Amino acid sequence: MGTPEFAATILQHLVENQITVAAVVTVPDKPAGRGQKLMSSAVKLYAESQQLPILQPEKLKDDAFLTQLASYQADLFVVVAFRMLPEVVYTMPPLGTINLHGSLLPQYRGAAPINRAVMNGETETGVTTFFIEKEIDTGKIIQRKAMPIGENETAGEVHDRMMHLGAEVTLTTVQQLFEGSAEGIDQDAFIKGELNAAPKIFKPDCKIDWQQDAQTVHNFIRGLSPYPTAWTVWPANGNKTIKLFSSLIAPFDVANTPGTVAIKDGKFYVQCQQGAIEILEAQLEGKKRLSAKEFINGNGIDGGVLG
Repeated sequence: MGTPEFAATILQHLVENQITVAAVVTVPDKPAGRGQKLMSSAVKLYAESQQLPILQPEKLKDDAFLTQLASYQADLFVVVAFRMLPEVVYTMPPLGTINLHGSLLPQYRGAAPINRAVMNGETETGVTTFFIEKEIDTGKIIQRKAMPIGENETAGEVHDRMMHLGAEVTLTTVQQLFEGSAEGIDQDAFIKGELNAAPKIFKPDCKIDWQQDAQTVHNFIRGLSPYPTAWTVWPANGNKTIKLFSSLIAPFDVANTPGTVAIKDGKFYVQCQQGAIEILEAQLEGKKRLSAKEFINGNGIDGGVLG
């Protein structure tokens, strides 16, 4: 059960390693783009390529869906990047239902574990497989595997590395469950210090606060890149929004006032409360994403203060 590329990569890894997939559950096709053409999820597209049965329920408690799901008599359900399941679904298979989560649980429970870990400046994250229970992301852990986060790495880059690690861990978890060697361990056994949460991120949450220090702003930008994307306002250009995708910590201050833009040697700097950052990629509202040099040349930026 899954939807995006992350889930499709894991499904592919299971299929290529001779795990029999009885059926695939994903979201209904949705209209997208200017033409509002119906688009299939990445999971559905891969499932179609393998001629796997596909279920696309609107509601997971629908009687017809539950009857059809039960008819496959699957031993195990595997969930990756899907919605919350009702108890009638996750208790259906005899071996239970497992989920792959993009953090080292119990840290970063919630919808945005990769983004939140990078935003918080973590140097390590990982993946966890666990049994789904009633409370979200709290079930017994089967496997955890760590991976580093680079100091300038974006959430998107972490995501792309993580989906391959997640595919490996999901496969070994499934194999252990089929062999009867998997053991669920209560999450309390892994608690060390304070737990960070990973709630869903909305657009207002993505506005940059230039009153923060440079490291915090840098982490914020890369933690929201490429989506949902950190943004700021350009008052000198009619309060248009500028999305920022990547940055570096600048080796010097560029001004006294936070939010002040400075163009030096063709580079795009912004002052923070303490320290400054160099912007590497930006996108003006209604325009395409550009390198800093292209952005400066195309928009005539020579200074000003971002809000």
